[in-house]
Amino acid sequence: MTEPKRPTTEITLLERSYAIACPPDEQDKLERAARYLDRAMQGIHSRGRVVDREKIAIMAALNIAHELLETLDDQRAGERSLNKLNKRLDKALDAMPER
Repeated sequence: MTEPKRPTTEITLLERSYAIACPPDEQDKLERAARYLDRAMQGIHSRGRVVDREKIAIMAALNIAHELLETLDDQRAGERSLNKLNKRLDKALDAMPER
């Protein structure tokens, strides 16, 4: 018995097409991610220092991972700041005389 064929989405990275298995409801997200990755790879490729597709993909992945980690660090710092402000606000509200 053959396994049902999964729907695929065609993406392009550095002018090479790839068919990626993807549920239809995730297709837009996959295409958006592929465009982002392609731009990152094109940027590395255009600098001319790296020509091997695999190395370009690895460099792009490392750059994107770095961006993600920086964003997560910023988000966590923002959350800590908001938590401190909430605590200060709670203290100030608790110190107010009741009416």
